[in-house]
Amino acid sequence: MADQTSTRPADTPRPPDTTVGELRASGHTAKPLRTEVRDNLLAALAEGRDPWPGLHGFAQTVVPQLERALIAGHDVVLLGERGQGKTRLLRTLVGLLDEWTPVIAGSELGEHPFEPITETSRRRASALGDDLPVTWRHRDERYAEKLATPDTSVADLIGDVDPMKVAEGRSLGDPETIHFGLIPRSHRGIVAINELPDLAERIQVSMLNVMEERDIQIRGYVLRLPLDVLVVASANPEDYTNRGRIITPLKDRFGAEIRTHYPTELGDEVAVIRQEANLVAEVPEVLVEVLARFTRSLRESSAIDQRSGVSARFAIAGAETVAAAALHRATTQGEDEAVARVVDLDAALDVLGGKVEFESGEEGRESDILTHLLRTAVAETVRAHFRGIDLAPLVDALTAGHTVLTGPQVSALDFLSGLPPLRSSAVRGHGPDDDPATYDEVCDRLDATTDGQRASAIELALEGLYLARRVSKDTDGGQTLYG
Repeated sequence: MADQTSTRPADTPRPPDTTVGELRASGHTAKPLRTEVRDNLLAALAEGRDPWPGLHGFAQTVVPQLERALIAGHDVVLLGERGQGKTRLLRTLVGLLDEWTPVIAGSELGEHPFEPITETSRRRASALGDDLPVTWRHRDERYAEKLATPDTSVADLIGDVDPMKVAEGRSLGDPETIHFGLIPRSHRGIVAINELPDLAERIQVSMLNVMEERDIQIRGYVLRLPLDVLVVASANPEDYTNRGRIITPLKDRFGAEIRTHYPTELGDEVAVIRQEANLVAEVPEVLVEVLARFTRSLRESSAIDQRSGVSARFAIAGAETVAAAALHRATTQGEDEAVARVVDLDAALDVLGGKVEFESGEEGRESDILTHLLRTAVAETVRAHFRGIDLAPLVDALTAGHTVLTGPQVSALDFLSGLPPLRSSAVRGHGPDDDPATYDEVCDRLDATTDGQRASAIELALEGLYLARRVSKDTDGGQTLYG
């Protein structure tokens, strides 16, 4: 539901509590929310600081549009398929707020001490004058997020009569009987609504006055509250046109409608995986690249329903599953280090099928499609990293009758020990001392130094040779034999 208050430590200590008189004497001035956001954004740009940490692939497209919208003071709706970073982008807006802002102590809506807006706060301000107590609110507390669900009510967003306050003796005509909803409670802050089209249309209607006239209506009450909120929202284009829709008057009140997209560059895709994945074992960069290429090929495949999209979470979950497979092997085989290898990609393939939507004509072929696209991604990665390396000695050794055994439960040391000696190459510590090249060249190309890393690099080269039809591969009983 509402507050997504961060637990990260504040950059500066919380200022001491004070009074309105002392605050005014300090020279503090009240700033409208949009002015505050605009000033902080322009200051970051002028200093060369990145206002959007952790976002990849939006620098030339989405970010400039969003920055112009915020400078203009517009409410914003982001349109994009699932897993494009819309929610993360919305949450970074918190960084454009002042770290600490003064509020009337005990105020239900976090009102500025110089500008009380509720009847209760105005009465207190009038009675206490310069002695009105002031406390401080961190910027994380000024961001509220709501996932739009069909059961969301007007009371959740705007408010309703509080029966407990009526039971205490207040009359139904008393505005103080109202329990405020999410949007009024976000006064002087940012309200983010995820999947806005999923809100029932009658609920969307309740937001119209809030976004334009800045007053709210609750069961016949009309409260002229000068709410100062920035409303931002996200929506999936498919929901936008079919399952649900943003009603036209509400669309009109958003000053900016911005389309998001998946990363256009491979490096950005890899960066997203590295940033978001919680890896329990080492996953070499080259395998992360395979997963990134695999995800991108799914987004281009005619067998996949592109209206649904292929979320960045697909590759993230894949990397986490590959790491888990490596840790499982290291634990059962007594390895000191857990490093993912090509053989672990099959574990990811087994669990990721349900995260993509296939076209209706592809029923029964889902596994074949995923396997083909993963092999394509591996082949592209091998070509990108091993171009120029002469792997003919390895092919010759396998052609002469040598075999190499690997599998999900074959340790790195066992794999390396089973490699055939080559006339022109050797693995450091695992072959004749006077043989100088191919294995080491493969490992050096990927900066592989430990046994686990070397096994991962060489296994990738073997898989590349198999996909190029230069060697054979037989999988049986959980073991894979190259020969």
